[in-house]
Amino acid sequence: MERHKTEDSAFVIRAMKAEDREAVLSFLRETSMFSAGEIEVARELIDIWLDKPQQKDYLIYTVCRGAAVAGYICFGPTPATGATWDIYWIAVAPPLQGRGLGGRLLRFAEDEIIRLGGRLIIIETSSTQRYSRTRDFYEKNGYIIEARIRDFYCPGDDRLIYVKRI
Repeated sequence: MERHKTEDSAFVIRAMKAEDREAVLSFLRETSMFSAGEIEVARELIDIWLDKPQQKDYLIYTVCRGAAVAGYICFGPTPATGATWDIYWIAVAPPLQGRGLGGRLLRFAEDEIIRLGGRLIIIETSSTQRYSRTRDFYEKNGYIIEARIRDFYCPGDDRLIYVKRI
């Protein structure tokens, strides 16, 4: 896969490599946004990507400056659908948040999904106040709430399903 330069040419988006694994898991912990269980799920998907290159369920890319990993995105086709895709994870290292790297990763994934014939992108998140910046980010990038499942994660914490038709 070709490498994509971000607006800041010091940052490059590329397919995740084994040497990126610990950096990604580290900044997932540092963000304080994810539970231990959620980080374990992220680790499982990363390991599938790294250990089973023939699999077709997940694509994982990192945005890097030199060898330093600044963020990552994990996305893949939704099983049993006609060209629907899920964005499972998007995260940027805390010291680099607010610099546009998340938006660059999201646009990269959208471009890849379009290139691969996708027509609909799904992103799910929590309704709690803690995730307000996350929801603002999705909305700023053209995603709309298509569904809400009340009390999904726990009482008072709804699952919000965002979509973007491309």
